[in-house]
Amino acid sequence: MIEEFLSELTWLQAFGTIFGIVQVVLARQNSVHTYLFGIASILISMWVLYQSALYADILLNMYYLVMSVYGWVYWKFGKQKAEVPISTVNKNEFLKANGIVLGCFALMSYWLFYHTDSDVPIWDAVVVAFAWAGMWLMAKRKIENWVYLNISNIISIPLLMYKELYIYAGMSVFLFIMGTSGYLKWRKLMSKENQTVYAAA
Repeated sequence: MIEEFLSELTWLQAFGTIFGIVQVVLARQNSVHTYLFGIASILISMWVLYQSALYADILLNMYYLVMSVYGWVYWKFGKQKAEVPISTVNKNEFLKANGIVLGCFALMSYWLFYHTDSDVPIWDAVVVAFAWAGMWLMAKRKIENWVYLNISNIISIPLLMYKELYIYAGMSVFLFIMGTSGYLKWRKLMSKENQTVYAAA
Protein backbone atom coordinates (compact mmCIF):
# COMPACT_ATOMS: atom_id res chain seq x y z
CA MET A 1 0.00 0.00 0.00
CA ILE A 2 2.80 2.40 0.96
CA GLU A 3 4.74 1.46 -2.17
CA GLU A 4 1.68 2.18 -4.33
CA PHE A 5 1.23 5.56 -2.63
CA LEU A 6 4.87 6.54 -3.19
CA SER A 7 4.72 5.28 -6.76
CA GLU A 8 1.64 7.43 -7.45
CA LEU A 9 3.29 10.54 -6.01
CA THR A 10 6.46 9.92 -8.00
CA TRP A 11 4.46 9.45 -11.20
CA LEU A 12 2.49 12.62 -10.58
CA GLN A 13 5.65 14.55 -9.70
CA ALA A 14 7.15 13.47 -13.00
CA PHE A 15 4.19 14.70 -15.03
CA GLY A 16 3.95 17.91 -13.02
CA THR A 17 7.66 18.47 -13.56
CA ILE A 18 7.38 18.03 -17.34
CA PHE A 19 4.58 20.57 -17.58
CA GLY A 20 6.47 22.89 -15.23
CA ILE A 21 9.63 22.69 -17.32
CA VAL A 22 7.73 23.52 -20.49
CA GLN A 23 6.07 26.41 -18.65
CA VAL A 24 9.32 28.01 -17.50
CA VAL A 25 10.97 27.53 -20.91
CA LEU A 26 8.06 29.34 -22.53
CA ALA A 27 8.20 32.04 -19.83
CA ARG A 28 11.89 32.53 -20.57
CA GLN A 29 10.98 32.95 -24.25
CA ASN A 30 8.38 35.53 -23.22
CA SER A 31 5.57 33.37 -24.66
CA VAL A 32 2.02 33.85 -23.45
CA HIS A 33 1.45 30.08 -23.78
CA THR A 34 3.50 29.61 -20.60
CA TYR A 35 0.24 29.95 -18.67
CA LEU A 36 -1.49 27.01 -20.36
CA PHE A 37 1.22 24.57 -19.33
CA GLY A 38 1.42 26.27 -15.97
CA ILE A 39 -2.23 25.51 -15.21
CA ALA A 40 -1.70 21.80 -15.93
CA SER A 41 1.37 21.74 -13.66
CA ILE A 42 -0.50 23.59 -10.91
CA LEU A 43 -3.41 21.12 -10.79
CA ILE A 44 -1.06 18.14 -10.49
CA SER A 45 1.10 19.87 -7.88
CA MET A 46 -1.86 20.65 -5.66
CA TRP A 47 -2.64 16.97 -5.20
CA VAL A 48 1.00 16.00 -4.53
CA LEU A 49 1.44 18.82 -2.02
CA TYR A 50 -1.78 17.88 -0.22
CA GLN A 51 -0.49 14.36 0.26
CA SER A 52 2.77 15.79 1.67
CA ALA A 53 1.05 18.22 4.08
CA LEU A 54 2.63 21.31 2.47
CA TYR A 55 -0.53 23.32 2.97
CA ALA A 56 0.88 26.78 2.32
CA ASP A 57 2.16 25.55 -1.03
CA ILE A 58 -1.35 24.35 -1.87
CA LEU A 59 -2.67 27.86 -1.27
CA LEU A 60 0.23 29.16 -3.33
CA ASN A 61 -0.84 26.96 -6.22
CA MET A 62 -4.45 28.12 -5.92
CA TYR A 63 -3.11 31.66 -6.17
CA TYR A 64 -0.98 30.58 -9.14
CA LEU A 65 -4.10 29.25 -10.82
CA VAL A 66 -5.92 32.58 -10.47
CA MET A 67 -2.85 34.59 -11.49
CA SER A 68 -2.24 32.32 -14.47
CA VAL A 69 -5.66 33.17 -15.87
CA TYR A 70 -5.14 36.86 -15.06
CA GLY A 71 -1.61 36.82 -16.48
CA TRP A 72 -2.70 35.20 -19.73
CA VAL A 73 -5.38 37.86 -20.25
CA TYR A 74 -3.09 40.73 -19.20
CA TRP A 75 -0.17 39.56 -21.36
CA LYS A 76 -2.45 39.01 -24.32
CA PHE A 77 -4.47 42.20 -24.18
CA GLY A 78 -3.28 44.55 -21.43
CA LYS A 79 -4.93 47.88 -20.88
CA GLN A 80 -4.53 49.01 -24.46
CA LYS A 81 -5.91 45.80 -25.98
CA ALA A 82 -2.41 45.05 -27.26
CA GLU A 83 0.33 42.75 -25.98
CA VAL A 84 1.99 44.27 -22.92
CA PRO A 85 5.78 44.79 -23.21
CA ILE A 86 8.37 43.75 -20.63
CA SER A 87 9.18 46.53 -18.16
CA THR A 88 10.78 47.22 -14.79
CA VAL A 89 8.90 47.96 -11.60
CA ASN A 90 8.32 51.53 -10.51
CA LYS A 91 8.53 52.62 -6.87
CA ASN A 92 4.86 51.88 -6.20
CA GLU A 93 5.08 48.38 -7.70
CA PHE A 94 8.28 47.69 -5.73
CA LEU A 95 6.52 48.60 -2.49
CA LYS A 96 3.51 46.47 -3.43
CA ALA A 97 5.72 43.47 -4.23
CA ASN A 98 7.49 43.70 -0.87
CA GLY A 99 4.16 44.29 0.84
CA ILE A 100 2.94 41.02 -0.69
CA VAL A 101 6.03 39.24 0.69
CA LEU A 102 5.58 40.59 4.22
CA GLY A 103 1.81 40.24 4.30
CA CYS A 104 1.83 36.73 2.88
CA PHE A 105 4.59 35.62 5.25
CA ALA A 106 2.71 36.95 8.28
CA LEU A 107 -0.58 35.32 7.28
CA MET A 108 0.92 32.00 6.18
CA SER A 109 3.19 31.57 9.19
CA TYR A 110 0.29 32.29 11.58
CA TRP A 111 -2.03 29.90 9.76
CA LEU A 112 0.57 27.13 9.53
CA PHE A 113 1.56 27.47 13.19
CA TYR A 114 -1.91 27.46 14.68
CA HIS A 115 -4.24 25.77 12.21
CA THR A 116 -2.26 22.97 10.53
CA ASP A 117 0.02 20.09 11.45
CA SER A 118 2.90 21.49 9.35
CA ASP A 119 6.35 20.79 10.81
CA VAL A 120 8.00 23.48 8.68
CA PRO A 121 5.74 26.53 9.06
CA ILE A 122 8.35 29.31 8.77
CA TRP A 123 10.23 27.62 5.95
CA ASP A 124 7.05 26.96 4.01
CA ALA A 125 5.75 30.50 4.60
CA VAL A 126 8.96 32.15 3.30
CA VAL A 127 8.90 30.08 0.10
CA VAL A 128 5.28 30.96 -0.51
CA ALA A 129 5.69 34.67 0.29
CA PHE A 130 8.38 35.30 -2.31
CA ALA A 131 6.61 33.13 -4.87
CA TRP A 132 3.35 35.09 -4.45
CA ALA A 133 5.17 38.36 -5.13
CA GLY A 134 7.08 36.85 -8.04
CA MET A 135 3.94 35.50 -9.67
CA TRP A 136 2.22 38.87 -9.33
CA LEU A 137 5.18 40.54 -11.05
CA MET A 138 5.20 37.84 -13.73
CA ALA A 139 1.53 38.53 -14.48
CA LYS A 140 2.43 42.22 -14.81
CA ARG A 141 5.29 41.23 -17.13
CA LYS A 142 7.88 42.84 -14.87
CA ILE A 143 11.47 41.64 -15.22
CA GLU A 144 11.96 41.59 -11.44
CA ASN A 145 9.62 38.59 -11.21
CA TRP A 146 12.64 36.37 -11.85
CA VAL A 147 14.43 37.73 -8.77
CA TYR A 148 11.53 37.04 -6.41
CA LEU A 149 10.82 33.63 -7.92
CA ASN A 150 14.48 32.64 -7.64
CA ILE A 151 14.57 33.54 -3.95
CA SER A 152 11.59 31.22 -3.53
CA ASN A 153 13.23 28.50 -5.63
CA ILE A 154 16.54 28.48 -3.76
CA ILE A 155 14.79 28.21 -0.39
CA SER A 156 12.38 25.53 -1.57
CA ILE A 157 15.14 23.12 -2.64
CA PRO A 158 16.12 21.95 0.88
CA LEU A 159 12.47 22.07 1.97
CA LEU A 160 11.39 19.67 -0.77
CA MET A 161 14.36 17.38 -0.07
CA TYR A 162 13.37 17.32 3.61
CA LYS A 163 9.86 16.26 2.51
CA GLU A 164 11.46 13.60 0.25
CA LEU A 165 9.95 15.18 -2.87
CA TYR A 166 13.22 14.71 -4.74
CA ILE A 167 11.82 15.17 -8.24
CA TYR A 168 10.30 18.51 -7.28
CA ALA A 169 13.55 19.48 -5.53
CA GLY A 170 15.40 18.74 -8.75
CA MET A 171 12.84 20.79 -10.64
CA SER A 172 13.46 23.71 -8.26
CA VAL A 173 17.17 23.55 -9.10
CA PHE A 174 16.22 23.65 -12.77
CA LEU A 175 13.82 26.54 -12.14
CA PHE A 176 16.56 28.48 -10.36
CA ILE A 177 18.89 28.05 -13.33
CA MET A 178 16.14 28.96 -15.78
CA GLY A 179 15.14 31.90 -13.60
CA THR A 180 18.65 33.31 -13.88
CA SER A 181 18.66 32.67 -17.62
CA GLY A 182 15.16 34.12 -17.93
CA TYR A 183 16.19 37.36 -16.25
CA LEU A 184 19.09 37.79 -18.68
CA LYS A 185 16.87 36.86 -21.64
CA TRP A 186 14.14 39.32 -20.63
CA ARG A 187 16.71 42.07 -20.14
CA LYS A 188 17.85 41.60 -23.75
CA LEU A 189 14.25 41.48 -25.02
CA MET A 190 13.38 44.59 -23.04
CA SER A 191 16.38 46.40 -24.52
CA LYS A 192 15.30 45.43 -28.04
CA GLU A 193 11.72 46.57 -27.37
CA ASN A 194 12.96 49.91 -26.07
CA GLN A 195 15.19 50.36 -29.11
CA THR A 196 12.25 49.61 -31.41
CA VAL A 197 10.04 52.14 -29.62
CA TYR A 198 12.83 54.73 -29.73
CA ALA A 199 13.43 54.12 -33.45
CA ALA A 200 9.71 54.37 -34.22
CA ALA A 201 9.54 57.67 -32.36
